[in-house]
Parts: sequence; C-alpha cells; structure tokens
Amino acid sequence: MQIFGVDIGGSGIKGAPVDLGKGDLAQERFKVLTPHPATPDGVADGVKQVVDHFGWTGPVGLTFPGVVTGGATVRTAANVDKSWIDTDARALFRERLGGLPVTVVNDADAAGVAEMHFGAGQGRRGTVILLTFGTGIGSAVFVDGTLVANTELGHLELDGHEAEKRASSKVKDDHDLSWEQWGHRVEKYLAHLEMLFSPELFILGGGVSRKAHKFLPLITGVRAPIVPAQLQNNAGIVGAAMRAAEGA
Repeated sequence: MQIFGVDIGGSGIKGAPVDLGKGDLAQERFKVLTPHPATPDGVADGVKQVVDHFGWTGPVGLTFPGVVTGGATVRTAANVDKSWIDTDARALFRERLGGLPVTVVNDADAAGVAEMHFGAGQGRRGTVILLTFGTGIGSAVFVDGTLVANTELGHLELDGHEAEKRASSKVKDDHDLSWEQWGHRVEKYLAHLEMLFSPELFILGGGVSRKAHKFLPLITGVRAPIVPAQLQNNAGIVGAAMRAAEGA
C-alpha cells in the first residue's frame, strides 16, 4: 500500500509516495524551498507543487513544524509565519489539493511514529525520546510505545535561551560551530532532558543524523543510549503517510 507523505520544514518542503509495507519511500522524494515568509498560502502552494510533481490523487499526510491539535488546527508557529496560529491546516491543504483527503500532524511526532515502527525504536519499552535537529529542534516522546503528542521540547530553556536557539543544526551552521562545539551544546541539552524524563533511549533525527559519527562519540555525559534515526531525514515523510493511512 502506498500513501503520500509531505514533510514541511523551516527550510524545505519535501514529499514522496511511501511504501507502508517497507516503511520507505516508493519513489525519490521531491523538494521545494519553504517560502519566506512562510505564510499559510505560500506553504500550501509549495505543498501543491510537491504533490502535483507526482500526479498524486489519493490521501496525503502532512507534517507541520508546530503544535497541531485535532489533526487540523495549528497552535504554535516558531519557525514559520505567525499567521499560521489558529489556522485550520487540514481545511487549507484539502482545498489547495483539490479536495484530496488530508491528515496533518506535528513534524517530530510523525518522525517518531516512523522510527518507533520501522526504525531505531522498534520494540523499545519505557520512555523513548526522539529529537529532530534542523531549523529548530522537534521532539517526540513515547511511553511503552504510546506517543505523548505535541511535546515541543526544543523550547525548553537552556543557558538562558530556548534550547533550539542554542543547539539546532541551523545554529551550528549560522555560527560556524565545530562538531566538538556543537556536540557540547547537544550534550548539555540531552543531559537536561535526561534529568527531567529519565529516558531509556534517545533517537536523534533530522538531516544531521546522516553525520552522527561526527558528533555522537563526543557526547559522553549522558547515561541513556543515544542512537541516530535509521530513517534519517525521511522519517517525517514516512510518519506522515502512516498517519494518513490510519484515516484512509
């Protein structure tokens, strides 16, 4: 079975049909840049461009970089335009996609669902925390395999700032931090989360997961195992499709 997944990020909108039997992309993903400002209409146009690229006519699952309640309503917009707040994203995307069935979910939650089912979290009990490092830091928390939705742990305070303003991969790039410098910040953030939640496992995702060998060995002050996301930067697309399949 194939369902289309779209991952909306602060820098790019990417999507592809997903083979839900394998938990992998059925075709090479297509990406467009996220418009700036990332208004609802601008992002919806980008999503339409991605979906139209494949000539897709079935259900579509979409991630959003913020809190989404009831599978529809956006409540926060840290890395996109503030006009998203209180927008009915499901209705907006359904209209822009010509009435296709649409499901909307928090981006990190989608990535977490995919990793728990197909990736590094398979079979893990207790508390598992997935973090996506990109324009910001997204989080997905699972307790015995059950998702605690919309946690947004990237906005916890770290060194007097929001954590994602100190330790996202965008911060690394913007400030030209070395892997050692950035790894130290990530370690402080993980240690803070460990103090609060005592997880059995951290899974680190986002584009930086492809380079985990460059920074994970530098993180030594955290007790819980830390592993890279196996689905890497495709986890959001796969998880969005999984969520859409549940409502199809």
